[in-house]
Amino acid sequence: MTDLPDDIQALLDERRRTMALFVADHRPISLYAIVRKDLAMPPGKLAAQAGHAFQNAHELAVMASPERTALYKGTGNGTKIVMSARNLGQLIRCYREAQQLGLPCDLVVDRGHVFPPHFDGQPIITALGIGPVFRDEALAITRRCTLIE
Repeated sequence: MTDLPDDIQALLDERRRTMALFVADHRPISLYAIVRKDLAMPPGKLAAQAGHAFQNAHELAVMASPERTALYKGTGNGTKIVMSARNLGQLIRCYREAQQLGLPCDLVVDRGHVFPPHFDGQPIITALGIGPVFRDEALAITRRCTLIE
């Protein structure tokens, strides 16, 4: 490994220190972005929609549960997970379930962009952001979704 500047090395050392604090009963906490697979978005578009989902859900959580968002952030960046739903129906089902569970969540509506065949400038629901939540709280929702590879 190459020599790193002191400030960068300190950042890595701090992450190693906080990783050592995890214990056997640690409950992982994550932010989720669930994007629609049927839209066949290119990687850049998918990344942008996932980014909106993360940001929207996090902003809602900051207002509703600042202590949980502080726990999520900790001394690191928090874990973000990107998944896909088969279609709009599955995405809305995930959204309704998250609402029923009282989890911070928000649908992403893309508008004004033209990228045929699915994006014609009209508003279209592209993604869902959930969290930050403990992973076990979201499992009933996320178990039907697929990790993006």
